[in-house]
Parts: sequence; structure tokens; C-alpha cells
Amino acid sequence: MQAQTMKAARIHRQGPPEVLVYEDTPMPTLLPGDVLIRNEAAGINFADVERRRGGYYPVPVKEFPAVLGGEFAGEVTEVADDASDWKAGDKVFGIVTAARSGTYAQYLATEARNLYPLPPGIDFADAPALLIQGLTAYFLVRDAARVSKDDTVLILAAAGGVGSLAVQLARIMGAGRIIGAASTPEKRELALGLGADAVVDYTRPGWSDEVRRLTEGRGVDAVLLSGGGDMFTEALACLAPRGRAAVFGSANGEMPVVDFAAHIGAGRMSMNQTVGFFGLHYYQAHARAEVRQALDELAELVRTGRLRLDHGHRFPLSAAAEAHHCLEHRQSTGKLVLLPWAD
Repeated sequence: MQAQTMKAARIHRQGPPEVLVYEDTPMPTLLPGDVLIRNEAAGINFADVERRRGGYYPVPVKEFPAVLGGEFAGEVTEVADDASDWKAGDKVFGIVTAARSGTYAQYLATEARNLYPLPPGIDFADAPALLIQGLTAYFLVRDAARVSKDDTVLILAAAGGVGSLAVQLARIMGAGRIIGAASTPEKRELALGLGADAVVDYTRPGWSDEVRRLTEGRGVDAVLLSGGGDMFTEALACLAPRGRAAVFGSANGEMPVVDFAAHIGAGRMSMNQTVGFFGLHYYQAHARAEVRQALDELAELVRTGRLRLDHGHRFPLSAAAEAHHCLEHRQSTGKLVLLPWAD
């Protein structure tokens, strides 16, 4: 007989990492079209931090207590009658919709259409890295930044979950030169190990001057970043004529604002530069075939050794608060994962 309760990390209010509470909660109930998953790995993303804090994430927490998390990998244990494409024992991974319960739990119920078969050679703990961060890096490089042959590309937070994959994917998609920006010597060394040709410290004032020096004054064809304020201003200063900036969030807590008056005053309006904003939600809702194709490509790149998944910290579910603290204070590299059955 299946247990009536499970363990989950929930929030009863918004606030600092400590609002995440590891506790017993009722098992999820299957709705029509749902599949019940025994969750083996839950990915952690900065969007989870923002939902916990009440920040920019487009689907806010509306009811408490709430379970955070958007990524999972696990095994099907039960299937609703109208979700017959799956069966008990199938190994799957996927992304849940934020409007329903999240993935920081031992079990989750989600629509069958959110599932993808776990690729051969990819284990549960590695699979979440291919989802929100992997897909974000893939579509950022391919679509938002439109990286093409011989481009010079600047990637901020190049040792992070998205950045570490974007460095590699930019090379795979033809970039000629990659500059990684990271906040510590260790992270900059990791970016070089992933394939960056040069690195800069984006915490230093005026770091865009170093990027321009590295590009002999021309600047970069594309920049990928998640943040506003001085980081955004410095990143735009790195752009070459006809350069593209692809922004995918606000990890530093500041929203990007384009100061057109400053650009006009600096004579940059004639440089035909582009600032674009990227969100994975569109692809999930309206381009599912592209998502499936991208996941297949990413899995094949991992299987053949062309794409390296950087193993970040792995935490038991009971340490969800510690994991959020680690991510929020930039103490991590690669993908952070919760293991619901590790306690």
C-alpha cells in the first residue's frame, strides 16, 4: 500500500533561505492526464530563489505552503487512465509548470506531456542540468544571441549552471573566440577549462575596458548575461557594431534598463546594436517539438563527450535551505541538485 505522506521542502512564507522547511506533506493527487513520479533528483535554479523571495519570476507563489522547483528526474510509479503513453517503471525527466506543485519533494504529479524519456547514459542526478539550464543555454546561443561562425562571444557567469554550458555550446555552434566573465579566480579557471579563450573579472570596476583590450578595441559580437545595473551597463559597453546582447533574467537582483540618452550621448546609436530578452517559458508552451529536439541534441553531445556537465553541489532534500544559500551567495559552480531520498 502506498504511503499517504512524503517528505518535501516547503515554504510557508516568502523570505530568506531559512523559510524552506523540510517536513511531511500529503502525497500528490493525480488529475486527469497526470503521471506520478518517484523523484530521484530535483534541479535548483535562480528562478526558485526568486519565487522564494517574491521576486521577478513570472509565476509568483499564490498559495502557502508551497513546494518550489521546476526540474525533476525519476521513475513513473502511477499513471492516470488518459496518460497511457507512459507506464510504471519508465525512467523520465522534465519540467513542471510553476502554477502547480514543484519538485522539491519525494514524489510529484505532473501532466504526462511534461515528461521526456531519460536519455541513455544520463543518470538521474545529471539529467536536470539538461533541462532549464541546458535548454536556456542552447536557445540563448542559437536563437537569442544568434551566434554564428567566427563570432566573438562574451559570457557572464561563465562558471555557473547556464554559463558553463553556454561556453561549450557557443564553441560547438561555431564561435571563433569566447571570453568568459566570472567573479573568482577558481571560477575563471573553470571557464578556461570549459573552452573559454580568455577570462575577465566582472566584479572589477570598468571591466569592459579589459574586454575591449582583448578584442583590440572592437568589442564582442554577442554577450550573454543575467543581470541589470552596472553589470548590464558594462556588458553593453563591450558590444561591437551590430552586436547582440541576450538577457535571460536578473540574477543580481537588478533589472536591466537601457539608458538611451547615454547611448545617444556616447554616439552608440549608430552602431546598430540589439538588446533582446529571453525566456524559456515560450518554448515550453509553444515550441515543444523544438524542446524535444534540443534535449536529444544535448543528450547526444553529452554521450559523445562533446558537452561536459559540470557537477555542482548535490544536497539532500533536507538541506534545501543550505542549497539556496549557496546559490544566492554565488558559492557554487555548475548545476545544484537536491536528492530527495538521500536523507
